[in-house]
Amino acid sequence: MKRITGILFAAITLASCNSQKVYSDFDISFSRSGGFAPVYENLLIKGNEAHYSFEGQGKKYKQDFKVSNDDLNKLNHTLSQNNFRRIQEDHKKLYDNITTTVNVKKGPNEGSKTDASLVMPNYKTNWNNIMNAFQEMINNNVKKQ
Repeated sequence: MKRITGILFAAITLASCNSQKVYSDFDISFSRSGGFAPVYENLLIKGNEAHYSFEGQGKKYKQDFKVSNDDLNKLNHTLSQNNFRRIQEDHKKLYDNITTTVNVKKGPNEGSKTDASLVMPNYKTNWNNIMNAFQEMINNNVKKQ
């Protein structure tokens, strides 16, 4: 009986660890979360594969899709053109705010930025341009129910 329990525990542990892999193994990620009525949105890109998930406003869905090389080049160009690595974050404390975070783990734009405490005014336009590029990729590829 102990042996069966141990095997079952190991199988559950491995399955749960493997299901989280999609959320840790990515080249580029875009995530929004929080707010008064919490929203959780993730776009994770690894190579030409993308995983999108959304939960909030009474809706919940996930979708995997392919990202074309042109779309990836366009996204990387937008990141470079808007000086992603140089965007400065403000350090004010905000509560009940929807926070957006962008992580780039590969390439010339490698870095992590968030608007959790807003973005400095000089970089607001750059940040908005980058957010629009991610939103355009989501809108063009995700079929929401």
